[in-house]
Amino acid sequence: MTNIVAPSGVSLRAERVSHAFGDAAVLHDVSLEVRRGEIVALVGPSGCGKTTLLRACAGLLAPTSGTVVSDGAHIGNGRNGNGRIGFVFQESALLAWRRVEGNARLLADPGDAALVDRLLAATGLAAHRTKWPHELSGGMKMRLSLARTLAARPDVLLLDEPFGALDQITRHALHDEFAALHAEHRFAALMVTHAIDEAAYLADRVFVMSHAPGSIVAEITVPFARPRRAALRFSPEFAKLCGGIARHLAGTA
Repeated sequence: MTNIVAPSGVSLRAERVSHAFGDAAVLHDVSLEVRRGEIVALVGPSGCGKTTLLRACAGLLAPTSGTVVSDGAHIGNGRNGNGRIGFVFQESALLAWRRVEGNARLLADPGDAALVDRLLAATGLAAHRTKWPHELSGGMKMRLSLARTLAARPDVLLLDEPFGALDQITRHALHDEFAALHAEHRFAALMVTHAIDEAAYLADRVFVMSHAPGSIVAEITVPFARPRRAALRFSPEFAKLCGGIARHLAGTA
């Protein structure tokens, strides 16, 4: 299959980013970019700085050195770049005192009620809009977290292992929902994951990081066209790609 070329232009760029917490270096000289409409996955050993890099890209952390640029403007030191950045955390971080619909509308502009309704429908939550967060399953909570973030119309979406705590069947279903939302909204996305198959199925490119202090040791282009079908996961080509990513990861041990 032929890969669809990502739209021109860069939504997010990290340039020679390094970071240390005291004497403990966690990132070293990391450079990468995410083009408009592209999904990029970060894989690497635990503790290699993947989440730290995401936080720097969100402006939640100022790197020790290097810069992060969003749509041509620097992030950090009180600046947030030119584009809207959304962050989906490992935990759903829902507000317990707001119902499903209230959580979904939290970050949306007041005039975007129609978008919120579409996102609730697309994530299978329209029939649950009056429920409280504690009444939802883990998969439903993650769907709601994703809908809430997308309701803010982000230009760049940062995701920190958003599907990691879910069972495999639920994860696969959410992968397809996420891919459909991406096809509609065409945001750029930088996603941290420990699951090689998740990176291969969702991303256009996969970056492999070394042990801490984390650096980029490989960049792999995913050669599958969109939309991707569930049967792709069982193909020899998919297994070969996952094996290649796994070999790069093994080289970081």
